[in-house]
Amino acid sequence: MRLLSAGLIYVAVSTVAALLLGANAGGLNWSISFVSLIVGATVGIALFFLIPPTPVRLGPSAQSPVPAEDNDPFGKYRPIWLCLVGFAFAIFAFRSFCWLFYFEGENINIQSPFNLGDLGLHITYIKTFANGVAMWPESPIYLYSQLRYPAGIDLFNGLLTNLGFDLRHQLVATGLLASLATFYALYRWGGTFTVAGFLFNGGIAGFQFLDTHKFLDYQGTSHVSWKSIPLTMFVTQRGLLYAIPAGLLLLWQWRSKYGSDPEKQQQLLPVWAEYTLYATMPLFHVHTFIALSIVLLVLFLTRPGSRLPLLKLVSAALLPAVFFVWLTTDHMRAGSILEWHFGWTQTVGDFKMEFFLFWLFNFGAFLPLAIALVWIVAQQESDRFRSGKLELSIDAAYLAAAVLIFLLSLCVKTAPWEWDNIKLLIWAYFITLPLLWERLLLRWPAPARVGTCLILFFSGFVSLIGGLAVSKGGYEFANRSEIDFVAAAVRRLPVEARFAGFPTYNHPLLLNGRKMVCGYGGHLWTQGINSTDVESKLRNLMLGQGDWKKAARELQVRYLFWGKLEKANYVTSTKPWEKQLPLVAQGGWGSIYDFGSATKRY
Repeated sequence: MRLLSAGLIYVAVSTVAALLLGANAGGLNWSISFVSLIVGATVGIALFFLIPPTPVRLGPSAQSPVPAEDNDPFGKYRPIWLCLVGFAFAIFAFRSFCWLFYFEGENINIQSPFNLGDLGLHITYIKTFANGVAMWPESPIYLYSQLRYPAGIDLFNGLLTNLGFDLRHQLVATGLLASLATFYALYRWGGTFTVAGFLFNGGIAGFQFLDTHKFLDYQGTSHVSWKSIPLTMFVTQRGLLYAIPAGLLLLWQWRSKYGSDPEKQQQLLPVWAEYTLYATMPLFHVHTFIALSIVLLVLFLTRPGSRLPLLKLVSAALLPAVFFVWLTTDHMRAGSILEWHFGWTQTVGDFKMEFFLFWLFNFGAFLPLAIALVWIVAQQESDRFRSGKLELSIDAAYLAAAVLIFLLSLCVKTAPWEWDNIKLLIWAYFITLPLLWERLLLRWPAPARVGTCLILFFSGFVSLIGGLAVSKGGYEFANRSEIDFVAAAVRRLPVEARFAGFPTYNHPLLLNGRKMVCGYGGHLWTQGINSTDVESKLRNLMLGQGDWKKAARELQVRYLFWGKLEKANYVTSTKPWEKQLPLVAQGGWGSIYDFGSATKRY
């Protein structure tokens, strides 16, 4: 656990140091990147030696008695189950991240269809940071906004890019190391059952395999809400590469710190490291920060003896956490992400289903088991109260937090797209999994346990294997030579310059970290940006209609890019700039025209 803790602190401290130093210097450069990584490494090494070398594993229900392994006929096979699940995790990690994006001749291809848009956005952010723009940067995908995204992990990769590390190789390394950290954190948090729950989450969609006999991602279709966590979130939502292992580490820390007296002796992290991981979480993943805050709130309300240290932690973390939220929400000018909406995606578009069918289809046996678990724990807590213990056990407090997170996800929309509430739902799921095993399933006869695990994980297993087994060529993402030639063409142009071009997720300008008037509409919508007016003006400009120079001034355009995407999507353009504007670069990839500095104040 020392390596996990030190590695997470290394990422957190390096990223925050780069943010602060870069803001003071007006942007990142080689020196700032190097110093930031050295500072992070120093703090990480110090933490490594401060943590006891052999911490005792404390599962979330270590308080309650469990059947002894000698009395469990399947107990001797536990290492085998762990090896099998670990093997499946390794297959997922290597297949997903070694082919995250790769070269196929002149093309850049990606392995996952879910990652077509997300990967382009993250590469844009990484290159934007590495280009040395002013910190916190303006959004590279929208001219009237600062960057509205908890892009901490992209900032970290921007540091490595600044030092000359190849982006393709470092993204592979980051993904594999994060997978190892997540596997270990899941196992130490809740054992093999929890690791399997992460890999094979699902309802009943995958049981179609019994009819088709084909491994396909049955949960990846448009009508399934509870999709595969590894395929649709861990690979695509890069903030989770850090947030999941860090969040699990904090859950373990608080479980041991605020549990019974013997457990307090096994506190894992120093207070300053606990504070650092919690306070900086909004820079990496806001929804994880919300879930962790709910856990702290429930502990504060239900564990009276722990209120003082909890109050100190939250009070100390408040200002930096608010600062990071302020930073990643365009200085609080972004529209409110909170809106009352009951039922998650039950009434939304293709996800829409009847109430009971929706929850059965998406979650299968998990929800009935979770409800049974809540009932059993509630009964046990009532017995504790009658015996004179007037505070919830740590297990009950964690389960109450999971229920509260679930209800929040069910009743309040925390992002413009309802499905994004899954970023909260996974934390209710992660907290519940170990308790479900220790407090319920482990007490059942061995055949019942095996059957229940098959029912819980069969659909997710089929969908995971089917999702990894894509065609040999993958999915075309971009053209290598086009990106390289565009990079050479814009290298001498100001990094703060704004370009007009066709708005899409894989534009060669964006993949080089250059700012465009408008990016992919789906990305803008999920960030709460209404881009209709800007898109209309941009289209008029690119078609050469009306007073196109006035439109360029209003859109603060310095350069107009005319390449393959523009030629294909603005076929009827009159292209008046070819005769009226200076040509600053040209090649087989297209042309760049200069409006002059009058359209933008630098």
